Amino acid sequence: MKKQRITAKIAAALVAAATIFGVSACGASGASQQSGSSDEILYGGDSGSPTFVRNFNPFSTSKRTGTNFIYEPLQVVNVIDGTSTPFLATGDKVVNPRTIEYTIRNGVKWSDGQAFTAKDVVYTFNLIKKNTALDTLGVWQHIASVDESGNTVTFHLQSDDVPAASIISQQTIVPEHIWSKISDPLKYTDDNPVGTGPFELGSFTPNQYTLKKNNDYWQANKVAIKTIVVPASNKQLDLVNKGYDWAYSYMTNVDKTWVGANKQHNHYWFPPGGTVSLFPNLTKAPFNNVDFRQGLNYAIDRSAIANDAEEGYVKGATQTGLLLPNQEKWVDSSIPNQGKISQNTTKALAYFAKAGYTTRDGKLVDSSGKQLTLNITVPSGYTDWLRGVQTLQSQLGKLGISVKLTQPQPAAYTQAQNNGDFDLIVSSFGGTGNVFQDYNNLLNSQFALPVGQSTTANFERYKNDKADALLNQLKATSDEATQKQIVDSLQQVVYNDVPVIGMFYGGLWGLFSTKNFTGWPSAQNPYAAPTTWTANVLKIVTTVKKA
Repeated sequence: MKKQRITAKIAAALVAAATIFGVSACGASGASQQSGSSDEILYGGDSGSPTFVRNFNPFSTSKRTGTNFIYEPLQVVNVIDGTSTPFLATGDKVVNPRTIEYTIRNGVKWSDGQAFTAKDVVYTFNLIKKNTALDTLGVWQHIASVDESGNTVTFHLQSDDVPAASIISQQTIVPEHIWSKISDPLKYTDDNPVGTGPFELGSFTPNQYTLKKNNDYWQANKVAIKTIVVPASNKQLDLVNKGYDWAYSYMTNVDKTWVGANKQHNHYWFPPGGTVSLFPNLTKAPFNNVDFRQGLNYAIDRSAIANDAEEGYVKGATQTGLLLPNQEKWVDSSIPNQGKISQNTTKALAYFAKAGYTTRDGKLVDSSGKQLTLNITVPSGYTDWLRGVQTLQSQLGKLGISVKLTQPQPAAYTQAQNNGDFDLIVSSFGGTGNVFQDYNNLLNSQFALPVGQSTTANFERYKNDKADALLNQLKATSDEATQKQIVDSLQQVVYNDVPVIGMFYGGLWGLFSTKNFTGWPSAQNPYAAPTTWTANVLKIVTTVKKA
């Protein structure tokens, strides 16, 4: 995601997508619904359609989520706390701010029996360099070159770039002996995938597919699940009625609907996964006026918005750009109340007055007497976001502001967001597990392309030389004390200049049953995010145990 393209692009889009029901659910075998009697799980983590297309290309944006059980990255990054767990690499070493070395794991085999080597790693990175559409993480906007010697792969970076390791680590690796024969890797559906991961593709139909345990997996002793059954459906009630073991879904009244169905075994974990915010188009008046933005900042009741949007599952957001409690260690103690701003209509009206808007006959008007009218874009189908925005609409209405809502279909919404075709738009940022990536995604002016040109981040098109300088400094240092000072300053930028108005945290909607397996991630044991579309699933299936 850079110019500094980063994974927050993907994280933000998927946090948004997670707000609507997109979980596969349908038919289970009887065994998977009997406590302690099955080695398989019923998995509701492949979503969006009542039928499946057989596509396991790990570079494809339309791949099956089961792909994440088949292929592995160098390391798995936990977006909750930013920690990395070695997988195909035993670890990384930052030799200097421009050089990172990875030691590649010995004894790993591809599922067709061929040995995995460092050459596969170098091949993969050169493959996505040659085919830029495959570079979904933007790794080559960090890397100058890559080479290998024995079991060591060395990445030479374009500049001092300490955070690059967390992005490079997440790159999925493919076998050279197969992919070197593929004429068009972008269109390749990889319908018989060969990976290094804990599972292989079993049976496949448009209505259901299975993943079977790879018994030759390099850490097979850690994998208790023998079969993952993935039915195709978009019926949320199936999650409860058919006894799913693991799913991902925002579920209304989850304590009643999910937990209530089996109080002994059904659990959920909804940690914050991004900051859902009001993005003003900073190329337009009055949004380019910081006093106007501060008026909006103090006009809203974030707790009420969060409660109405997400039923109290998540909290109102801080106005520092930090995702709390995940990034609590970075909090600037000089900012009051961790940057959580309470509604203050007196303050809001004072800021609006500075921006040229005053109250007349119960309406907030400009100098000509015209009522302030705001148009907020929110994607159609994102019912929880819409509930939050309707609460926002009511709050601003009480100040005499007319608020109109535009609800395009998701594809048109994304185009409007990326092209800057909006006045105010509801979107999200953060949740990568890396504080640099989160702030870079939000503030870096290199993303601030002219309106009409598609960008991948900084959708508000914020430009601030101080913020850019701070990001460059943070990118170049590995000293923790220096990092803390810089992050403090970045919080001050977001808090005082209000490039976006944070509203509430978007949840990650993990649903788990302990009937057959235990050890799922939780608030008490946050070893992985509950997301189903990332390599975090590898941490989960190598951790859970038979009940």
